[in-house]
Amino acid sequence: MFKTVYQATRRIRFLKSIVVIGLIVLLSFGPASDALAARSGGRMGGGSFRMPSRSLPSRSAPMSPAGGGYAPRGMGGGFGFPFLIPFFGFGGGFGGLFTIVIGLALVNFIVNAFRNSGFGGAEGDRTPSKVSVAKVQVGLLGSAQGLKTELEQLAQNADTGTANGRANVLQATSLAILRHPELWVYGAAESQYTALEAAESTFNQLALTERSKFTAETLSNVDSALQQLELQVKTPQEALVEQGEVGEYLVATIIVGAVGKLDLPKVTDGDSLKTVVQQLGSVGGDRLLAVEILWTPQADGDTLSTDDILANYPNLTLI
Repeated sequence: MFKTVYQATRRIRFLKSIVVIGLIVLLSFGPASDALAARSGGRMGGGSFRMPSRSLPSRSAPMSPAGGGYAPRGMGGGFGFPFLIPFFGFGGGFGGLFTIVIGLALVNFIVNAFRNSGFGGAEGDRTPSKVSVAKVQVGLLGSAQGLKTELEQLAQNADTGTANGRANVLQATSLAILRHPELWVYGAAESQYTALEAAESTFNQLALTERSKFTAETLSNVDSALQQLELQVKTPQEALVEQGEVGEYLVATIIVGAVGKLDLPKVTDGDSLKTVVQQLGSVGGDRLLAVEILWTPQADGDTLSTDDILANYPNLTLI
């Protein structure tokens, strides 16, 4: 019995020793691993998945033909009072007030029926049932400092509060990437054609996944809200860079939500990567619902190593 108790005690002490050693290892190597991780990132974009109506130039009610102020909403275009009043016999029969109420209800029904069936309104009035959510990532050599500078300047000055402004940002970013094909090392693309109700959730999930790889967003311009943050790069990382032991990379990510189908090919080489970047960059403001453009590293002195690429971007394909 005493022998059994003694053996059990030794096992408990051994397990405690293992736990202590494990904690020491985690505490010792945790900061070093964090130093090699992608920390700083830039971000710009904005938008929403709510479809604006574009059938009428103005939502204000039209003037009454008699000149007596404004007719009720939806009473223009030949379906107003002049058409209905003679039909119901205004001033007799059912009575003037009752006739007007019935007439308004009938006109409202007719106008809504025309709009829902696609008649009497512009094509843009009809909300699409499905939209595309697409993501393209490009991994470049760290010597692409010109691209990084372009993205920083664009984020500091871009108009991300309007659809046309966001479309210009998307186009400018795509052009900046396309101008540096000699620096492309990695690439990836994916797209989903999904229901409008699920598209926003899909878009947000893609964006949050990329943003979670940053310790801090040191430059951000989303829906015209510009924010900048100073980040002190850790000394151990700087020492590794100075010794030439860490290869530097830059990863740029474009996430788009757009009306219509975006069928992106799989990225296998430079030509296919060029195709998907051009395809996303060509989405105009009339189709663009939302866009997120992210890049890392952003802070001066920060860097991405090969280990960072393998750990944080396993989907990237070497091209």
